Amino acid sequence: MLPMPTLCWLCQLPLRVAAHGLCSVCLRALPPLPILCPRCGLPAGSPRVACGRCLRSPPAWQALVCVSGYQPPLRRWVHQLKFCRITALRVMLARLLLLSWLNAHRTRGLMRPDLLLCVPLHKSRACRRGYNQAALLAQPLARWLGCEFRDGVRRRRRGALQHRLRASQRRGNVRGAFRLEIAVRGRHIALIDDVVTTGHTVGEISRILLAHGAASVQIWCLCRTL
Repeated sequence: MLPMPTLCWLCQLPLRVAAHGLCSVCLRALPPLPILCPRCGLPAGSPRVACGRCLRSPPAWQALVCVSGYQPPLRRWVHQLKFCRITALRVMLARLLLLSWLNAHRTRGLMRPDLLLCVPLHKSRACRRGYNQAALLAQPLARWLGCEFRDGVRRRRRGALQHRLRASQRRGNVRGAFRLEIAVRGRHIALIDDVVTTGHTVGEISRILLAHGAASVQIWCLCRTL
């Protein structure tokens, strides 16, 4: 029996390389990003110089890499991965994140991390979902980059869902919510998340990592709310 061909997630035509998930035509047709600040990842005037927001009030992390704004088709894929259990998307989405980082590595001189961490779910939420979507992305990325992946950050308390809170409520919702369980002194870390909106969650974890001696922290996400 001949195997069924793997289809592109967008155009549904057969793929030459099944693991890629997207054909080259659909990959080039993904919505382009505007010029983004290399640090906070929000629209800015230069892709290499920190924006005025970051000069006035820099985020805890040193660089941010994203694939897309929070818009289709990435928004739909993130929702399917998180809430519809379509985990077959993980490799294709991780590859898009890898391509985005490789571009930042080439154009911005972004350092290759030696440790990947993911934003954790509370254990009750992880048990109900059955997986942490950020960990599903981090695992193939660590293998491709030849670096270490550790599940080293824990949630102390559950808290409300960030996407259901107003921006003014999100910082308080994550303050003191995380605990670091591994040594990170001297490590160059990439923190993986699916969507970064206000940045309060990744900012809180970044502050903990740097307080424990991490050399640098990059944020890698599929979508950045612009």
